[in-house]
Amino acid sequence: MNNEIKKAEDKGWSPYLSGALTGLVIILSAWITGKYFGASTSFVRTTGMIGKLFDAERVAGMAYFIRFVPEIDWQWMLVAGILAGSFIASITSGSFRLKSVPDMWEARFGRGRLKRGFAAFSGGVILMFGARLAGGCPSGYGLGALVQLAVSGLVVLLCFFAGGILVAHILYGGGGKHK
Repeated sequence: MNNEIKKAEDKGWSPYLSGALTGLVIILSAWITGKYFGASTSFVRTTGMIGKLFDAERVAGMAYFIRFVPEIDWQWMLVAGILAGSFIASITSGSFRLKSVPDMWEARFGRGRLKRGFAAFSGGVILMFGARLAGGCPSGYGLGALVQLAVSGLVVLLCFFAGGILVAHILYGGGGKHK
């Protein structure tokens, strides 16, 4: 890793502060609105909004989009806020860089677009299929249940992290050695 990248990473926000602020926002969200974090439904709604551009009548008649109405709601705005907040955090920390592919990803999958694209697309499809099969986003459920001190929230988050660690180990190996 070159020194410029290392310096930018060192300027990042504290994960403890970020986690505490996230927890505070979840608690305030639940307290004020009765709603918990989640993101996967916003992608479903966006798909419906795009579908309506091509065949609004068909989308309006689909049972799935009757249940998850294709509209901008609080959850959709949460995802937009995550995007905006990430940009603001990277600018204020001095870590913002325009880069099409992260170094670790390129080291693992090469410079070719086809292999990287296939891996990213496949991972996204699997993730969204699982989230919709489960009825929502596992991180949103885990965090929402955890702020209620529900054991199920802790179990979900532990399994979520264990799965992430396992997949990262399979994709990148155990040593974390990358250029």
